[in-house]
Amino acid sequence: MEIGRTDGRTPNQLRPIACSRNVLNRAHGSASWTQGDTKVLVAVYGPKAGSKKNENPEKASIEVIWKPKTGQIGILEKEYEMILKRTLQSICILNMNPNTTTSVIVQVVNDDGLFCHVQLMQHVLHL
Repeated sequence: MEIGRTDGRTPNQLRPIACSRNVLNRAHGSASWTQGDTKVLVAVYGPKAGSKKNENPEKASIEVIWKPKTGQIGILEKEYEMILKRTLQSICILNMNPNTTTSVIVQVVNDDGLFCHVQLMQHVLHL
């Protein structure tokens, strides 16, 4: 006997997924990702001249800024920023635009518990 979930899905059924690109006018790139009741907006700015302090000027640097739905950034959000920064650094060609910074701003619109996975997929799809 298969046990159903509270939202009516079967154990092997995903929440509904929706993705849109270029949803913000002033960003160089942006995306919206929704899965179930979790929604995330991401804006990318750059590359812009100059790298961050303590960054290698021979490579591009990536800055991730996390904006939770409400309240201040906590330890968990700082960890998410670091995970995303490391992930983006590993998949981007950083030697292509040396001494530049690309900023990635993540805005949580709603989080029903899927956030980290949804947000990571959104960054990868946006790139």
